[in-house]
Amino acid sequence: MPVQEILVDCGLSGASYTSVFGGDINRSFRVTLSGKHYFLKVNAADKYPGMFEKEGRGLEALHELALRTNPSNPVVIPKLVRCGRANDSQYLLLDWIDKGNRDSKFWEHFGCALAKMHKEPQPYFGWPESNYIGSLVQLNTTGEEWATFFVNCRLQPQIKILYDSGSLSKQDLNSAEKLYARCVDLFPPTHPSLLHGDLWSGNFMVSETGFASVFDPAVYNGHHEMDIGMTMLFGGFDSRFYAAYNEEFPLAPGWKERLPLTQLYPMLVHAVLFGGHYVSGVREILKAYAA
Repeated sequence: MPVQEILVDCGLSGASYTSVFGGDINRSFRVTLSGKHYFLKVNAADKYPGMFEKEGRGLEALHELALRTNPSNPVVIPKLVRCGRANDSQYLLLDWIDKGNRDSKFWEHFGCALAKMHKEPQPYFGWPESNYIGSLVQLNTTGEEWATFFVNCRLQPQIKILYDSGSLSKQDLNSAEKLYARCVDLFPPTHPSLLHGDLWSGNFMVSETGFASVFDPAVYNGHHEMDIGMTMLFGGFDSRFYAAYNEEFPLAPGWKERLPLTQLYPMLVHAVLFGGHYVSGVREILKAYAA
């Protein structure tokens, strides 16, 4: 992938760059010009069409919401500089965020700031365009009903992939159908919230402010418990995060019991991408909610 050609396209001719870790599917670089640093992600243009444009729009939406809901000390969202194509490559150029030392109130601030973002009602469930979660297309048909969106755009597409590949059985599909019918009664009613969509411990860090920076989103407007379920799927979030979130935007009774439901979508994504024990986990959740 022609990094120098991309830098020219970005107006950064003569910049230096070094390879850095930036996830499993993209090549990533730290770019430096005249003492200013940038974060550059690169991939083949035809492999994941529009991936970086969609990610850039999601980052901008999160950035604006973070500033609006907590203007004095927002969650740090990487600022979009440019995204585009150079020959056969697509790229995303962001401001570089330096790592810092964790403030003593890091977790309280993170939980409260996320809750403030979730508290602001959005006009619908879904998103104006489909985007990506990891390397998978994420369907985002807009609508007024969370249960309908959850079933049609989050569960059914991934379950179909797993069934068609033979990873899930007809019995599993029957369990899924029973869950679909129950979804309207399983979630407590709430307004649509702008979600990060992939909020696990690998997608945040301590910024130079001492507080959280989040990145690599898979945004959509959804039920706010979905972000909470994702934070608890792989661990890495302190109990103070949840206490602060609950104080600012109390979670409805039974939210801990609903965790398997809010974690089903990321489990499905992992089952499609990696198979193995994630398929077994999906099967157990389907069976539990079909009973």
